Amino acid sequence: MLPELLKDTGRLALIVRRPADGVRETPQSVRLTPEEGLPGDAWGRSSSPKIEAQLAVMRRDVAEVIANGQPLTVFGDSLFVDFDISIDNLPSGSRLRVGEAVVEVTPMPHDGCAKFKGRFGQDALIFVNAKPTRHLNLRGIYWKVVAPGDVSVGAEIRVLSRP
Repeated sequence: MLPELLKDTGRLALIVRRPADGVRETPQSVRLTPEEGLPGDAWGRSSSPKIEAQLAVMRRDVAEVIANGQPLTVFGDSLFVDFDISIDNLPSGSRLRVGEAVVEVTPMPHDGCAKFKGRFGQDALIFVNAKPTRHLNLRGIYWKVVAPGDVSVGAEIRVLSRP
């Protein structure tokens, strides 16, 4: 059973930047921008980055269960949060303040990929995409930056609006 999470506020638990293949950095603070997302991350190095997938976000508690003792940096996600990211709480188009930045939930599904399956196995992929719990977004969601700002580990996340 997953714990009940706060609906309107939460916390940023971890920032992960991927400056090169296989390399992970965990800065304590960064400046998110609409142009670069998380500056220096793999998303910005893509030849055609999808704005809908600018920031990959996952709940920290779910990631810790799946990682089974491995560091959370093994995921491909940029931000780990202590916050309810379910569809009911954060439908596409919801806007949030994270530290000083404003982000928006995008409609792009975050379903896991071959790398996720390779790192954590078929059972983990089935777990995060199971129909009975799919609405919880256990694999995560995507955000795009709509207003730049500084964010730090421990920063408050606050819902500004929901569609």
